[in-house]
Amino acid sequence: MDEPSDGRFALLLMFLCHVITALEVPLDPKLLEELTQPPTITHQSPKDFIIDPRENVIIHCEAKGKPHPRFSWTRNGTHFDIEKDPKVIMKPHSGTLVIDISGGEKAEAYEGVYQCTARNELGTAVSNNIIIRQSRSPLWSKERVNPIIAQEGQSLVLPCRPPAGLPPPIIFWMDNNFQRLPQSRRVSQGLNGDLYFSSVLMEDSRNDYICYARFPHTQTIQQKQPINVRVLNMDSINDTMEAYFNDTDLFGEKAGQERAPTFMVPTDPISSKLVLRGDVLEMECIAEGLPTPDISWNKVSGEIPSMRASFLNYHKTLRIKDVSEADAGEYRCTASNHHGTVHHNIRVTVKAAPYWISAPRNLVLAPVETGVITCRAGGHPKPNISWFMNGVPIENAPKDPSRTVEDDTIIFSEVQTGSSAVYQCNASNEYGYLLSNAFINVLAEPPRVLTPPNKVYQVIINKPALLKCATFGSPIPVVTWFKESRSSTLEGDPYVFHKNGALEIHLSQKQNSGKYTCVARNSLGISENHVYLEVKEPTRILRPPEYRVVQRNRDVMFGCKVRHDPSLVPTVTWLKDNEELPDDERFRVDSDSLTITDVTEDDGGQYTCIVNTTLDEDMASARLTVVEQPDAPTDLELTDPEARSVQLTWTPGDDHNSPITKFLIQYEDGLHHAGVWHNLTEVPEMKTTAHLKLSPYVHYTFRVLAVNGVGHSHPSAPTRQYKTNPAAPDENPSDVKAMGTEHNNLVISWKPLTPLQSNGPGLQYKVMWRQQDAETDWTSVTVANVTKFVVSGTPTFVPYEVKVQAVNAVDHGPKPAVVIGYSGEDFPSAAPDDVQVKLVNSTLAEIHWTAVPPKSVRGRLQGYKIHYRCERSRHRHTSHHNDQKIEIFSPNKTRGRLPHLHPYSIYSLYVTAFNGRGEGPATSIQRFETPEDVPGVPSFFRVVGSDLESLTLEWGPPHHRNGHLMGYSLKYQTVNSSNDLGVLEELDLPSNHSGVTLHNLKHSTRYKFYFSAKTLKGSGPALSEEAVTIVHKAMVSPQVDIATQGWFIGLMSAIALLILILLIVCFIKRNKGGKYPVKEKEDAHGDPEIQPMKEDDLTFCEYSDEDHKPLKGSRTPSSGTVKRDDSDDSLVDYADSGDTQFNEDGSFIGQYSGKSDRSGPRGHDSSEPPSPINAMNSFV
Repeated sequence: MDEPSDGRFALLLMFLCHVITALEVPLDPKLLEELTQPPTITHQSPKDFIIDPRENVIIHCEAKGKPHPRFSWTRNGTHFDIEKDPKVIMKPHSGTLVIDISGGEKAEAYEGVYQCTARNELGTAVSNNIIIRQSRSPLWSKERVNPIIAQEGQSLVLPCRPPAGLPPPIIFWMDNNFQRLPQSRRVSQGLNGDLYFSSVLMEDSRNDYICYARFPHTQTIQQKQPINVRVLNMDSINDTMEAYFNDTDLFGEKAGQERAPTFMVPTDPISSKLVLRGDVLEMECIAEGLPTPDISWNKVSGEIPSMRASFLNYHKTLRIKDVSEADAGEYRCTASNHHGTVHHNIRVTVKAAPYWISAPRNLVLAPVETGVITCRAGGHPKPNISWFMNGVPIENAPKDPSRTVEDDTIIFSEVQTGSSAVYQCNASNEYGYLLSNAFINVLAEPPRVLTPPNKVYQVIINKPALLKCATFGSPIPVVTWFKESRSSTLEGDPYVFHKNGALEIHLSQKQNSGKYTCVARNSLGISENHVYLEVKEPTRILRPPEYRVVQRNRDVMFGCKVRHDPSLVPTVTWLKDNEELPDDERFRVDSDSLTITDVTEDDGGQYTCIVNTTLDEDMASARLTVVEQPDAPTDLELTDPEARSVQLTWTPGDDHNSPITKFLIQYEDGLHHAGVWHNLTEVPEMKTTAHLKLSPYVHYTFRVLAVNGVGHSHPSAPTRQYKTNPAAPDENPSDVKAMGTEHNNLVISWKPLTPLQSNGPGLQYKVMWRQQDAETDWTSVTVANVTKFVVSGTPTFVPYEVKVQAVNAVDHGPKPAVVIGYSGEDFPSAAPDDVQVKLVNSTLAEIHWTAVPPKSVRGRLQGYKIHYRCERSRHRHTSHHNDQKIEIFSPNKTRGRLPHLHPYSIYSLYVTAFNGRGEGPATSIQRFETPEDVPGVPSFFRVVGSDLESLTLEWGPPHHRNGHLMGYSLKYQTVNSSNDLGVLEELDLPSNHSGVTLHNLKHSTRYKFYFSAKTLKGSGPALSEEAVTIVHKAMVSPQVDIATQGWFIGLMSAIALLILILLIVCFIKRNKGGKYPVKEKEDAHGDPEIQPMKEDDLTFCEYSDEDHKPLKGSRTPSSGTVKRDDSDDSLVDYADSGDTQFNEDGSFIGQYSGKSDRSGPRGHDSSEPPSPINAMNSFV
């Protein structure tokens, strides 16, 4: 029932409060294939369709629906039978008409109002009324255009009046050469196409003012007959003609005079304008006057909308686009010049064709559901709303009890399957209409989840995640979400549930990763789908590129270190100035860097590293500045020439991105040093001019170099040559000196002037001298091309006054300064007297003497020299000469010390005085002896044998005995595992011994030894050594008893046999001829009382280390300690000696460990055979 009672209507209003949301049918192809749907118009031609008569006519009509719609047309309100017209066809599966007019048919035969209908079993949809009209471009009507004569200063209108076309033509004015006529504030084209002159000038005279009309639809141009305009100046014609023209209508009495403005368009004081909402409003005011008036606009009752308004045609036209109701009102244009002002008001009325406020929307409902189709439109006047069902007025359509029509709303309640239909809403007023189709489709469908199953969503941490669950069903399904299991539904933070079923997580975290399930339910069933969310680490640039400044032709690298999620593959892209990198092999992109080789100036700019993954990106930029040496300065110019100065100006070159820090000015002297450039001065970077100070007699050429942070520019082109005139020298030679080289001369020397300093040709030097305090005249000589002059025949070492003056061909130089010098020296004539020697200690002596008389110096006393040398050691009876040494003392000294003397030695010395010429006579030779001192360190000390309770030691005498060697001191003590020292034992040993064996020591004990030599002055510095006695057999592990091993017994037996054979051979060789060592010495030297002391008992002033080199490892400590036996000596010790010596009385001199203190070609190396006991100990 279409018109319910008041009670029924109130009940329906209550239902509207609970209307179910209209179901949207997704554009899912598979779903659309299964669902039925009423027709929907998807594409149609415009309501007002202007066609080109030269082309086929195509009237569009496309629609969709399930089943696919069938199409039909009406023309001028009646059925259009397409099959009867062979020129008209309908495209397959479409309602689009194609009208073929290529055979000569006129398009105007098909003009009319067309409407398309699309229908299927569920309803009928209709298109707008499409008005087909043929475009027209008529010719200009024939007319005779008379010439126009105007007085200068008069206003003028050239009419265009183009023919009416469809659509209206576009008007413009041109001349015979198809050039647009110039327009200005004074001359402009109106909206109607006429050409307006506020006042004409003489230059406006021409015969080719042509109005053109362009018809845009057919792209044709029509032209009006040319208009001839002639402008006359009344001052240039005679009185008769002036009287004639004044009596005509062409010239008014004040036409050529200045006047206040009046409007040419519009002509009335007030006009009105009607415009539709959304259209463009154009208002025009054109005024004449002299001088040309200015036009301004304002709105009387409001403001002109600045964002939508524009002023055209030199402010004569006000255009407002997209007009709204607020633009209605009264507008005023004002024309003014200095003679007056005129106004014109325009009343603007805004009407509105219908426009949608809420267009009808398709409605999909389930059975017994409730829904609403609304059609709300605005307009002025208010539109009328008409409803149609399947193209039929709704009042004539079949009745439907579920449908209620209320003005702009249709209410559907408890719909049934048969309620499906297409409804049309028509909103119209006097300015137009709107037509819209909306269907109601009643469907009963169980839920379906349209999102693909098992879809994986990937998102970055802290970014929103949107998990989709697109569903369809009728009734509309209710969607719930679960994570992992379906034990409980998701709700509350951090989840947001959208109406379309999507689940959103605003800030995704790692714990949000996992499996999600969406479940869709309605009264007809249930459907579910699983999706997966993976939350990834963000992509970040850890080390972005940094600003780089690089010289041209160098290499540069930008870093771009990236951190990203391991499961994502990043793509690194580099841009230069937001564009792709140049296609150049010099640009090399690596995984984390960009390298540019052989950089050019064009490579400068901003480089951006963009790191992309499928989910996110990061970017960083840095600038590259390419620098190089600046360009050379140009445009050098010399100005303001003076005798000794000139002004130099220049233009700087390009600094190539490195600011210029200074300019270097150089010059070439073409007269004295052609081809050689010298630095003259430097100028700060902000100056481009310099005042140059010049020298006389120079042919200058200048050039300028620019300097920046990279280096120097190339030199500029040189200036023209600038010559200065000669002048007297400004300075005299420098560094003047006077000194003698012989006892009877004086050498005067100086540093010569440079050619630049000469100031003129013919440079010479005037040398002047005289004896100081002798009151004699100056003696002078003039020389050239030399730097010294020798004065001969002078007294020995007397002071002279000397001066040197520069002279050239122009004049003498300034007054020279006086320099004091002395003539040559002679050797001193006397020796120091009363030389005395005082010994301070064994290595230092102090020498005293009496100074020489001043007259004997014969020059400048420079000091005293002590010549001394060590003649021999006091250990010898024969002298031994050594190199002489010299100690020098200042002239005011009468005593001096001789350091680093050798103790126990005999020295000789003499003293001389010396001056600049040399040394004088020497004093008589003085001799002195240095006292005895403590000896030096022993040449070596080592442990050569180790046994269970004994250790064998060897040593060598010191290289520097420094006196009579009295013996040796041996100290030793035990060292335990905690490095604690035991009681210190001491043993004195004779001077002629070189070894000892210590018995009765503790087994398995570490000993530390201290060994030093002694003279009468005491003990010298000591050597230290450490050793360990052999471990006791009882302490050896029974599991490692090596002595019981067969291989060890065999090896020891072989070694013992070999040693025994060597001993026998050595003894035979030693005893061959029956001589013993004492007998050998007696035969060689005779009586020992008259022989010199043994070589080892004498220490020379200069010692050689060749004979006393310690054996390798002699100072290397070995762990162990020593215990002294109760007896110092034993017969066993003497029996061990391989070289026993006897005195003349038959007594023997035993040596510990069997070694004597011998010297010879092999130094202290022993010549006796090794002890078998020591040999055995070396294997333990």
